[in-house]
Amino acid sequence: MTSLTWLLLTYKVPPEPSAKRLALWRKLKGMGAVYLQNGVCLLPKTDDHVRRLKMLANDAVEMGGDAVLLETVALDRSQEERVVARFKADRDEQYLEFLDKCADFEAEIAKETAAEHFTYAELEENDVDLKKLQGWLEKIGKLDFYGAAQADQAAERLRGCETLLDAYAQRVFDAHDENK
Repeated sequence: MTSLTWLLLTYKVPPEPSAKRLALWRKLKGMGAVYLQNGVCLLPKTDDHVRRLKMLANDAVEMGGDAVLLETVALDRSQEERVVARFKADRDEQYLEFLDKCADFEAEIAKETAAEHFTYAELEENDVDLKKLQGWLEKIGKLDFYGAAQADQAAERLRGCETLLDAYAQRVFDAHDENK
């Protein structure tokens, strides 16, 4: 079994302006980084992550701070498993948030169906919402480096939302069919 290789970024930036510090944190979280503690984060080693972390380390220095980027491996299998579990837990948290938004989408379709509100405007609005869900799940999936537990459920739930919107669309088309 080959060990997983990670990139370890440690950085310290001045507390002000806080907007720059927050932007750095957001970029790292947006890449899927796991924070081991304040200013210390890990990402799986990929060429893309190396390039992006080097740029962020440079940003930290330009803010008047300091940054060190290292390549690292866990000392043993249990440490490696703990780190992978952290990555999975972060993604599962995002998948659960996604599942909540799917429930909101399903409730909206159910409300419009119950009210027999079958308009093209409503269909278009729900189509936009579904596209947001599709994009969000794709984004989470790109950061799911180790196959989080909720991934399959999230994908299945999205398929259910797509089916639900298809059925709603058919009702809209039927309601506006002049050839009945």
